[in-house]
Amino acid sequence: MKNLTNEEQATLEAIDQFVFSKLNDDRTGHDYAHIQRVVKMAKRLASETEATDLFIVLASSELHDVIDEKIVDNQATAEAEVKQFLQDQKVRTDRIEAIFDIITHMSFSKNLEHHYKLKLEGQIVQDSDRLDAIGAIGIGRVFYYGGAHGHVMYDPKIAPRDKMTHAQYRQNETVINHFYEKLLKLAGSMNTDAAKQIADQRTTVLTDFLDEFKAEWNQNK
Repeated sequence: MKNLTNEEQATLEAIDQFVFSKLNDDRTGHDYAHIQRVVKMAKRLASETEATDLFIVLASSELHDVIDEKIVDNQATAEAEVKQFLQDQKVRTDRIEAIFDIITHMSFSKNLEHHYKLKLEGQIVQDSDRLDAIGAIGIGRVFYYGGAHGHVMYDPKIAPRDKMTHAQYRQNETVINHFYEKLLKLAGSMNTDAAKQIADQRTTVLTDFLDEFKAEWNQNK
């Protein structure tokens, strides 16, 4: 993996400032702090793989939530703005295409009905984002998101769903069910060996939490 050039570093700094302006005020768990963690993890995973373009990895890590349907009112408008921004930064057309191939196909919901095979750079970004959804921070984020969207914390009468379409997935009803419908499945979806190891550790945190939550809910403890 090649090191970044001075020009690439300067462009990434501009991208970082752009992302900060878009996500710093987010209160759903997809804020700038989330982006910083994903970028840091992506650097870590990239250093342990044969990824060939670190710039694409880091730029995609920065930009992945700026066009997310959960965050923006109009996804097409957001995508157009990001493309124009990258063009203004003199990012090559092939790199812009590679970035958009990643950020428009990496989400869990986009892969519910048809699995999209990402290139290695995209797999690293996808793993980094998914790792931030599990473990202790993942628990905090899922309740933060659920509270922001008025989801019920838990209702034992509502069973978790197994197979869902993209539209059905967006009709989430309880925070706890989200653990079963997505979070506990993420370890099995990791692409890189390093991410698989981290995911297994963080999934244990989820299962321990759920055991404690159910015990307290049922007044067994």
